[in-house]
Amino acid sequence: MSEILVVDDEVGIRELLSEILREEGHRVRLAESASQARSSRSQSTPDLVLLDIWMPDSDGVTLLKEWASTGQLTMPVVMMSGHGTIDTAVEATRIGAYGFLEKPIALQKLLSTVGSALARGPASERTTTSFVTIGKSPAVVQLREQIERLGKLRGPVLFVEPPGAGANQCARLLRKHDERWVEVASPAQFDQRRHELAQLAHQGIVYLRDVQELSREQQYALLATMSDLEASGTRLLSSTTVSLPERIVDGSFEPRLYAVIAGTIIRVPALYERSEDIPELIEAILAQLLTVHDSRPRSFTMAALNMLRNYHWPGNLVQVQTVVQSCLQLASGSEIGIGDVTNALADFDAAVPLQDERFNLDRDLRAAREEFERVYFEYHLSRENGNMSRVASRAGLERTHLYRKIKQLGIKPPRRSED
Repeated sequence: MSEILVVDDEVGIRELLSEILREEGHRVRLAESASQARSSRSQSTPDLVLLDIWMPDSDGVTLLKEWASTGQLTMPVVMMSGHGTIDTAVEATRIGAYGFLEKPIALQKLLSTVGSALARGPASERTTTSFVTIGKSPAVVQLREQIERLGKLRGPVLFVEPPGAGANQCARLLRKHDERWVEVASPAQFDQRRHELAQLAHQGIVYLRDVQELSREQQYALLATMSDLEASGTRLLSSTTVSLPERIVDGSFEPRLYAVIAGTIIRVPALYERSEDIPELIEAILAQLLTVHDSRPRSFTMAALNMLRNYHWPGNLVQVQTVVQSCLQLASGSEIGIGDVTNALADFDAAVPLQDERFNLDRDLRAAREEFERVYFEYHLSRENGNMSRVASRAGLERTHLYRKIKQLGIKPPRRSED
């Protein structure tokens, strides 16, 4: 039994489609506007969306672009319109829509399109770049090699990541062409689907996001479901943003379940561990956004890229994608500069070096440079809790050079200076 989100501003069409789809055994959610659809999608991911093009608050193609550019197009979307044109259908398909239904919708056409879209599964992993493996840093090279090896196996995998680092993208890279895929994004979705996981993902993959969120009762239920998944040839992939062994110690995670899901453990690196990849990563995200939004060519200035590279990225890949999209939308010129980047980062962290109130440009170059370096190193020493090795790595300096530099600038050595 699949869950379908129907988005249409006409109440008669919503009710008719809902009745037909429920008679076919599907669960149906309804939305009468793009804003309601956006809210519904953020709460849980449906298996399919039937999306009207013409709505009062925003058109469906714009919403489709938004989902595609923010990594939320993780389900097949079928567009609907009574005023459709070939150009609109082509544009929607280019963005990532599975198909196009013209109103009034014929019953057989509706059922065949819904059936084939559900059978094919999510479209996004075939059309969206996997940003998590972009780069040449040792951490990314190792991650790519691990994923390549795991692609030849069928055992369970547990991805351990800092929040937003891209475990979901790693999991999708393990999916073979047209292999069934069922994503469980929340404990509520697990309760809805746990009795049919083996059937829905038969010989495919179940991806369980944030497995640490499951209650003890749900953990026992998942453990009981494992035999059905194995019997149906279904592979279980899961991810966590916390240490599950620590949860086992404090009694909040079932050790038998951990033994089953952690057949192979893959650690997804945080962005600060692969800072040399950030310029290439940003360029790739920008290129995809320009394609999705069909915008005029844009590029980041070298100063802006350096600023982004030196940022600490607490939200990892998710934050990078949001910041780049914000820069693209707000920048007025063909180049995206430091001012645009500063504005985009403001909602996340106002404490970037150039914003420090102590930084004064009304002085000679040598004094300004020394002041900037003092602010820069105090900022990173504070953020890294005095860990000199990590500060040296971020600054691109040898540790001995870093010690000389902070002494020269009159910065009090940190209490914690060890690795």
